[in-house]
Amino acid sequence: MNRRAFLGTLGLGLLPAPRVAGAQSRKTFRIGVLSPYSSATPAPSFHAFREGLRELGYVEGQNIAFEYRSAEEKYERLPELAADLVRSKVDVMLTVWGTPAALAAKKATTTVPVVCVGVADAVGVGLVTSLARPGGNVTGSTFHAEEMVGKQLQLLKEAVPRLSRLATLSNPDNPVYVPMLKDIEAEGRRINVQVLRLGIRGPDDMEPTFQSAKKERVEGLVVLRDPVLIAYRNRLVDLAAKHRLPVMYGMREFVDVGGLMSFEPSLVDLYQRAAQLVAKILKGAKPADLPVERSIKSELVINLKTAKTLGLTIPSALLGRADQVIE
Repeated sequence: MNRRAFLGTLGLGLLPAPRVAGAQSRKTFRIGVLSPYSSATPAPSFHAFREGLRELGYVEGQNIAFEYRSAEEKYERLPELAADLVRSKVDVMLTVWGTPAALAAKKATTTVPVVCVGVADAVGVGLVTSLARPGGNVTGSTFHAEEMVGKQLQLLKEAVPRLSRLATLSNPDNPVYVPMLKDIEAEGRRINVQVLRLGIRGPDDMEPTFQSAKKERVEGLVVLRDPVLIAYRNRLVDLAAKHRLPVMYGMREFVDVGGLMSFEPSLVDLYQRAAQLVAKILKGAKPADLPVERSIKSELVINLKTAKTLGLTIPSALLGRADQVIE
């Protein structure tokens, strides 16, 4: 992949480089970045990782260099790309926002340190033996996806009290969500909402999926976070508007292009933590001894303009809890 093109997609300007002293300035560490996203789609909030490293004295062009590999939203490519980074002899590998990339990295190497960002249930999917003592070459950050999606259901119900029948929209090829869908449906029953399942693997599935939602009398959607879905976010948001469906999204990038609302772990916080972990590893720490950190910050974003278009009045109490309101 063209390194300059990838960096351009991240939309990152050049900042004055801080002075780097001591041994750090005498070696260039190579950081492999494994991403499920398209090279044409910015990795959400990745700038926070680079800025976090800069603040810790690790500056691209001075003492660190990045090796990027993008799967172009094709999960089956991740193992091959992870193996390629290992062959490139990177000093540490960062897996971008998601479980599939982290699993591919773990399978590719037992020796290269891996720092994963935003993995759903790191212990449950087998990435580490425990959060406190990972015990291998993988560390990073994690969150309980069931809790996050359950909160998304609650918030959408709060925004649209009349909701009684909604659907989760996910990528069936993403291994994270399949085992937890029953738990999500149980949460729906708890708040008196029937939860159906819909799936999208690519652009050809979009219109038929929304037609299925109409046929099933779905009154709202919860779109689960996934690199494939975010790649087609404009089309998804347009279809939701066309069918006048209130939608809760798992990533704020959907709201930025006109989606109703989103709720997710704070990516900026997770990438800043990842920068700290990478810095510790470059200084000699072992991933086995670096606890996997639980996500504790989340972000609720509401698009009032879209709410008005849908004829919705968002309760003031919910607006008061929002981290950002787009008007």
